[in-house]
Amino acid sequence: MKIIVTGSLGNISRPLTEKLVQKGHVVVVVSSRAARQKDIESLGAMAAIGSLQDTGFLEATFKDADVVYTMVPPANYFDHSLDLISYYRRLANSYLQAIRQSGVKRVINLSSIGAHLEKGNGILEGTYQVEQLLNRLPPEVAITHIRPTEFYYNLLPHAHSAKNNGYIAMNIGKDVVNAWVSPRDIAGVIAEEISLAVPGRKVRYVASEEITYKELIGILGKAVGDEELQWQELTDEQMTQGLVGVGMNPQIAMKMAEMYAAIHSGLLYEDYDRNRPAVMGSVKMADFAKDFAHAYSQL
Repeated sequence: MKIIVTGSLGNISRPLTEKLVQKGHVVVVVSSRAARQKDIESLGAMAAIGSLQDTGFLEATFKDADVVYTMVPPANYFDHSLDLISYYRRLANSYLQAIRQSGVKRVINLSSIGAHLEKGNGILEGTYQVEQLLNRLPPEVAITHIRPTEFYYNLLPHAHSAKNNGYIAMNIGKDVVNAWVSPRDIAGVIAEEISLAVPGRKVRYVASEEITYKELIGILGKAVGDEELQWQELTDEQMTQGLVGVGMNPQIAMKMAEMYAAIHSGLLYEDYDRNRPAVMGSVKMADFAKDFAHAYSQL
């Protein structure tokens, strides 16, 4: 099959490209950076260099593809001019038009936990918007929305507080259970979905491990050699103020705190709880803790 992979050689797209090439597929990786072309080709894939907001470029790239994997690249949350929801909608509309015009019949879209919620999901509201826009495609276009849980690597910025303060702090209680996921496990699920002929619309959740924050802090503390490492619960206002204090866009900081509050209340996981993955991924928190310990040691 001819498969288009967006996301350049990011945390998910690189292992996904490797898996698809190994399976003998013709893989075209979309990147906005020409400097990535050699790296892409070294994996056995072809490079398509251009902007995801250039609908004409996407349409030409998608032409004759059997499957397109779509994703919205991370935005700069410290850009005070960023309208995050508009950013998601612009890219979703670009994908929508390119898929429609190119005649693609199979789409795998990287979404997120919380994408079932129109409101109350904080920064994840954009993933709801993307799903809704893509679902406007004709019914003969099969779409699988992949909804991963929280990425392990979201914990990496907290290595600074762990080392300098002896705690990690969020507006989430230590006894709350969160589900975490590795990009490698997400790539595996996407590759599996590509191999399936699933008509219509489908949602699939991806997770690697479910643990409490008390368990999480114990694993990370052991990995960094500080078994006294603490989990500190903040109020929503404290969480927002802390993020603004380090330079985050105030509107995004507020939405970030709202997302974490939805984890604390369980709102974010309502649909996940009804549709848990049949099999968890292979990468566990103890595996990720090695990366956390490395980041900790570099401070």
